[in-house]
Amino acid sequence: MSKKADAVIIGCGIIGNCIAFELAKKGFKTLSVDRNGDSGAGSTAGSCAIVRAHYSTLEGVAFAWEGFGIWQNWEEYCEVQDDWGMAKYRQCGSVMVKSRDRNWKKILEHWDTVGVPYENWDADTMTERLPILSKTEFWPPSRPEADEDFFGEKEAVLEGALYCPSAGYMSDPKLSTHNVQVAAEARGAEFIFNAEVVEIIREDNQVTGVKLKDGTVIETGIVVNVAGPHSSIINNMAGVEEKNNIKTRAERHEVAYVPSPAGFDFEAGGVQISDGDNGIYMRPEVGNNILVGSEDPRCDTHQWVEDPDEFNRNTTDAQWTAQIYRAARRLPDLGIPNMHKGFAELYDVSSDWLPIYDKSDLGGFYMACGSSGNQYKNAPVAGMMMSELIEQCEKEGLNHDKYPLQFTLPTTGVTLDMGAFSRNRELNPNSTYSVIG
Repeated sequence: MSKKADAVIIGCGIIGNCIAFELAKKGFKTLSVDRNGDSGAGSTAGSCAIVRAHYSTLEGVAFAWEGFGIWQNWEEYCEVQDDWGMAKYRQCGSVMVKSRDRNWKKILEHWDTVGVPYENWDADTMTERLPILSKTEFWPPSRPEADEDFFGEKEAVLEGALYCPSAGYMSDPKLSTHNVQVAAEARGAEFIFNAEVVEIIREDNQVTGVKLKDGTVIETGIVVNVAGPHSSIINNMAGVEEKNNIKTRAERHEVAYVPSPAGFDFEAGGVQISDGDNGIYMRPEVGNNILVGSEDPRCDTHQWVEDPDEFNRNTTDAQWTAQIYRAARRLPDLGIPNMHKGFAELYDVSSDWLPIYDKSDLGGFYMACGSSGNQYKNAPVAGMMMSELIEQCEKEGLNHDKYPLQFTLPTTGVTLDMGAFSRNRELNPNSTYSVIG
């Protein structure tokens, strides 16, 4: 059995579906394939779907801020009504604690450059606005089983926090991904699920198709790798992984759930909190719960996964305890439940924890990789940018390696040099090597 398409997108997560949607808008006949049974059923389903503007690079801030208006007007962007319902944007605001690593000072400069609205709080203002927060400084982040003074009294006080009122999160990441699938289908895109890619077909250093496990061959001159934690496997199939200076691999991450402090409705009145001083992030969760994740401080060991099909999806006692106990330091009235609630999912992590949005050394083969944990909120803009890159390279003959595409963000007017997302870039020294996923 064989099929034909202008472009094949491997991966039906939020970024893959946005690329399909944007390519379909440009008139490409796209076919998206995914080894799972539905859109967003992979790592996107495990995303915290946080929409924030605090990034360590100017490109990251501009990229994220461009997407705010799309999430706030999600139905307008999708141009359709999904029979499953439409995901909703919860604009709760974000609080970024001023930690001693001073990363917040860089972010403040970027916000001023891009025009992100914010409030600059001192420690007293922070606790006035959010009385449930402690203004105690805990630097550096540590773990309760390794730090003898973890529960000891601390005298130092934080400098304060940065508050971004426009930030928030999407109510359902998987549903939002299905929304974009329906939007793309309305433009003529096709989707195939339970379809595993086993070969990238090549001839004379040019993509000519992909082969699925059931024997189906899809003839195409364009393949876009958006396979999330499986991206390095697809890159190896295409013979491009070793040629990339920036590579990707899968990492296991845990998130924990804990009930809100008694007497406080965190679901309705809480905010998204980035607590680099304490090594965690938090956001409101349904049922008046708080979602707690790790910001990858040095005290937390990276859990690299060799086989993305084989990993523990349950929380572990040590990591769940570390994250919840850190949350309890910042929220002194937080109760510690006896039952562990949470889950683990995989991130697709690049060498410098920043995404690859690029072509490859194989003609017609493109990559949107290394994006897990930090790019959900950028997905619609990434779709626009990748579709423009593909159109410029395939139809206009752009030599992107020599003259990187200059992509102007349509709302903010900021121009991004796509060389910043190149597979051949040097490791970005401004990266925090962490995510809020």
